[in-house]
Amino acid sequence: MQLLVYCVTMASPLDNLRSSCPINFALELLGDKWTLLIIRDLIFKGKSSFLEFRKSDEKIATNILTDRLRKLEQYGFITKSVSSQNKSKFEYTLQPIGQDLMPVLLELFAWGVKHNPDLDFPEGFLEHFENNKEQMLLLFSEGTKS
Repeated sequence: MQLLVYCVTMASPLDNLRSSCPINFALELLGDKWTLLIIRDLIFKGKSSFLEFRKSDEKIATNILTDRLRKLEQYGFITKSVSSQNKSKFEYTLQPIGQDLMPVLLELFAWGVKHNPDLDFPEGFLEHFENNKEQMLLLFSEGTKS
């Protein structure tokens, strides 16, 4: 209850945020499915180019992908650089602020598995995740820092 009161009563120090509530801050930056799916693809699927993101199962429209990549770069979640293999192609690299979302995405994944067992996930994932959460978080966090 105290958190709710905090979120409702605090004045925003930044003009573009609705409030200074930490949950609101996270949702203002990450509050649509496309942003989290792009970060998912960077962390768990090793994607790094516009075309790779476009080939995701969710079929993001090019204008939405362009907008979300621009916002992720603007907020410091990713950096954009020219590909070393193809100078006419850009690559996107996850930055520490984006890497810090890995535990959140793993928890969302586990929540989805728990509440819809018909989804596509490795057999035994939920039990393994719950029994080895710290190890999995460490493993994935080391993988995103390379």
